Amino acid sequence: MFKPTRDQARQLFFDTWGKYRRKEGLTGIEQIALEVILLHPEYHSILENEVRYRDKDYLPEMGDTNPFLHMSMHVAIKEQLSIDQPIGICERFLRLQQQTGSEHEATHRVMECLAEMLWQAQRNQTAPDAIIYFDCLEKQLIKPVKK
Repeated sequence: MFKPTRDQARQLFFDTWGKYRRKEGLTGIEQIALEVILLHPEYHSILENEVRYRDKDYLPEMGDTNPFLHMSMHVAIKEQLSIDQPIGICERFLRLQQQTGSEHEATHRVMECLAEMLWQAQRNQTAPDAIIYFDCLEKQLIKPVKK
């Protein structure tokens, strides 16, 4: 599994975007990163200005969305779905996708639950718990779909 540092994760997205724009070949993880980048045109200008954004701190308490964290969560979910790990994530994802009618919306709902599970693990100083993840996903399945 790919476990990059903050700088390595950011560099992956900068390098992938640059290679894509230069029409160069991409590695497997870069191909996955590109799929995510293309889903988020609002981040393209950031990826085109590495010097300005490579070391930028994003402060959630100030309302900042960290584009690199957001895209990295997309990549992590794609990896989970590719191997159905934790076991059962694919089935839950498909149900969310059917409910929302959108792969991207389903991914964002899964992302909320992945973030919750990781936050709980960090707060409690424990390993990530799939029960927390799946309980959250079940709540997502009964959440109304935005129109």
